[in-house]
Amino acid sequence: MLHGMTSEPEQQWGVGIQDAFQRLWTPHRMAYIQGENKPTGPGADDGCPFCSIPAKSDEDGLVVRRGEQVYAVLNLYPYNGGHLMVVPYRHVADYTDLTEPETAELGALTKQAMTALRTASGAHGFNIGMNQGTVAGAGIAAHLHQHIVPRWGGDTNFMPVVGHTRVLPQLLADTRKMLAEAWPTV
Repeated sequence: MLHGMTSEPEQQWGVGIQDAFQRLWTPHRMAYIQGENKPTGPGADDGCPFCSIPAKSDEDGLVVRRGEQVYAVLNLYPYNGGHLMVVPYRHVADYTDLTEPETAELGALTKQAMTALRTASGAHGFNIGMNQGTVAGAGIAAHLHQHIVPRWGGDTNFMPVVGHTRVLPQLLADTRKMLAEAWPTV
């Protein structure tokens, strides 16, 4: 056992039912839960973060790569280390509303992101997809974005399942730098 840990229930006044669990507090997640930085409406001028990110420096916006039609950015609330999103510059909600050049570049940057993630972090696989609409799980439904989540054998453990907590081994700024340096030249 680790120092200071016991398998016996510990008296925890005021925190509900006593149990033997230790608590890992992640107060930074409250911003996401409460919808901080979430748009106030469907328009581009309604606080859309995907519309404001391109005006920031790559470092401040966590932008990994900029294309002509779309850009790749780290997810501020990642499912896994290296979780990227490919986002059109144009404020558009539905995949069917993309132009042909936007669709083509979205696909090209997705392929490049996979290559960069394999090079930089040895990703074994990927979850890639879009949530179209709030009912489908889109956190920001008004601005289309495609998720690219790297996966590794054994990357799931008890923390997300039991503890509802993700353990990320690297700061987002360091991940952004690592992926930008590993991005393939085309």
